[in-house]
Amino acid sequence: MPLTKYGFREWGLATIVAVPLILLFVLPDWYPFPGWILAIAVAFGWFVVAAFFRDPIRRIPTDLPVGSMLSPADGVISAIERVDAHEATDGAPAIVLRIFLSVLDVHINRAPCDCAVLGTIYRKGMFLNAQTAESAKVNESNVILLAFDDGERFGLRQVSGMIARCIVCPLVKGDTLVQGRRWGMIKFGSTTELILPRPDEVDVRINVGDKVRGGRTLMAVLAPRTG
Repeated sequence: MPLTKYGFREWGLATIVAVPLILLFVLPDWYPFPGWILAIAVAFGWFVVAAFFRDPIRRIPTDLPVGSMLSPADGVISAIERVDAHEATDGAPAIVLRIFLSVLDVHINRAPCDCAVLGTIYRKGMFLNAQTAESAKVNESNVILLAFDDGERFGLRQVSGMIARCIVCPLVKGDTLVQGRRWGMIKFGSTTELILPRPDEVDVRINVGDKVRGGRTLMAVLAPRTG
């Protein structure tokens, strides 16, 4: 399983520590009990760290309807909310599709569709449990402002959790994304939101409690804008 470059510091350091320890522990006559027990323990620890940063290769679905929005993250749908205004939609009404990522999920974020990056808005905040509704309002977050080909605005939002305290977003104004492309992550569990405009014209294809996969699950279809 490939490991993401966004976690190179963590899994790289774990590898540097684990390899010599494993080699040391498998040498004979060093301990009053078999060294392979300690070697297995160290290898398991490395595997746990590496698992957080796994980056599976995903085949993006084809023949999708126009306006298809793929899931930007792996996890479980924790909320589907309509709001009267949202900064990601330039103050217009929006629908927010929220995904909770546990520590067992793949943490890579992916683009829901082809789009352009208009900028980002980072906010410091708290680190409440990401499973609580309050965490989406007060936790550390990063909003990615995006635009479709016709200029209509939408967005993605990364929200830290109690354990996840490192938002990774290399995107800058002027970048372009292709549907399914990897673009960042939140380390060690978190929340990711997809914010779409014109909520009355969004055909939501998921329900609260559904399991979704980044770059694979069709979350919604937004009707083309007219007029």
